[in-house]
Amino acid sequence: MKHLDETTRTELEAAAFRHLLRHLDEHKEVQNIDLMILADFCRNCLSKWLVGAAEERGAELDYETAREYVYGMPYGEWKEKYQLDATPEQQAAFQAQQAQKQARKKNNGESSQND
Repeated sequence: MKHLDETTRTELEAAAFRHLLRHLDEHKEVQNIDLMILADFCRNCLSKWLVGAAEERGAELDYETAREYVYGMPYGEWKEKYQLDATPEQQAAFQAQQAQKQARKKNNGESSQND
């Protein structure tokens, strides 16, 4: 994508991000814990990244507004309608994934702060 001008690249990235949000919206059965186990991010992470991007550009965007954008509805409503309690297996897999992440960071000399 190096051959593209910055505006076009940004527009393509934005389109891909909107497509990701639609895809997640179409697959509400995919729980945040599943995303965290497999990809180390979830819908809440996307919301935080949006807030961070806004802050970098001097734009005002609060976390709840960003979450409503990512979830397509207020978070409390999404949670009530679609979020299931994590199973013991999911909790164990998440803890194992987090332990592996911390071990990698330690081995690479990185800090242990969350992304």
